[in-house]
Amino acid sequence: MFKAPYRAAVIGRTGRGNYGHGLDLAMLDQPKLNLVAVADDDSKGLAAAAKRLKVDHAYADYREMLDREKPQFVAVAPRWIDEHRAMVLACVERGIHVFCEKPLAPTLADCDAIVTASERSHVKLAMAFQTRYCPRFARVKELIDAGEIGEVLELRGRGKEDRRGGGEDLMVLGSHVMDLFRGLQGDAAWSFARVSDGGRPIAKEHVRQGAEGLGLLAGDRIDAVYGFKASPIVAHFASSRPKQPGQRFGIQILGSKGVIELGVGWRPHASLLRDPTWSGSSKGTQWVEITSAGVGKPETLASDNLADGNRVIIADLIQAVEADAQPKVSVYDGRASIEMILACYESQIQQSPVRFPLADRTSHPLARLGQAIPREG
Repeated sequence: MFKAPYRAAVIGRTGRGNYGHGLDLAMLDQPKLNLVAVADDDSKGLAAAAKRLKVDHAYADYREMLDREKPQFVAVAPRWIDEHRAMVLACVERGIHVFCEKPLAPTLADCDAIVTASERSHVKLAMAFQTRYCPRFARVKELIDAGEIGEVLELRGRGKEDRRGGGEDLMVLGSHVMDLFRGLQGDAAWSFARVSDGGRPIAKEHVRQGAEGLGLLAGDRIDAVYGFKASPIVAHFASSRPKQPGQRFGIQILGSKGVIELGVGWRPHASLLRDPTWSGSSKGTQWVEITSAGVGKPETLASDNLADGNRVIIADLIQAVEADAQPKVSVYDGRASIEMILACYESQIQQSPVRFPLADRTSHPLARLGQAIPREG
């Protein structure tokens, strides 16, 4: 490993995921990074990015950039994920550490290939799951550990449930929720899910190619439950496509003495209700905000800008590389969130609970919809 400041670069894709949620800007103002180049196959987008990032070296071909500039850190920034595998592999096979927009990739085969290449090249990859890096998430864990809501009984999570409600919501926003479930409960052990469209179980005719390179999707309603290896607690995830979009994106942690709500983002909504009925109907109970400093205390984070959260993730990635450790949210976490998502389809197809790790890792479950599939024993 070279000494700091390390050479850094950005891969963007204007018109097809652009530069994610501020992943490119997060590479600036990093004391241990020297941002030297950007790649984008759209000429206008490339010129704008070079100006925005104040770099002199701009490339239409990201592989050429990697070979010529030899960065040690790269942000794979596009929101569209159809090229994530190719982009990430191009980096890790050259020994370059990666900061990657979520979700990691459309299929388990893609994710497994990325994990294998990362292990072979001894490369670190950090995922852009900002909520897990936010101090509010740490405060929530402390409150749970201190017994503020008593014994945890269950977790509930929902997607954004906008026009994407159902399969698209599961893949795009559900990845955040799955990561939060794992951040609180550890690795999933099993899942049992129902995926429906128009009130009927999904069939072959419901399968479609998703927007933004998401791969195969299906369903306008997802109802899933997860169990965990190290805990008896279960977590529920749901996403539907209601006529009136809601504001429920995030998770609830429900305990014997109260409930905590946690949204998604760099400075997400977080609040505590000390009420065993979970309704606020008990005398003298009310919701209290959880800030980065604690319950009911003034907020210490200056901004809710995702780029600020991304800068924290990059700093953690650099530290992980220097210590030869895994970042807080690593390539394994990125893969696990995809596995939990695809388990919904696998369970629906098999009409039974499925165990982790999923047995079939080479094909997308929806590509097998309609085939005769033996149930897991």
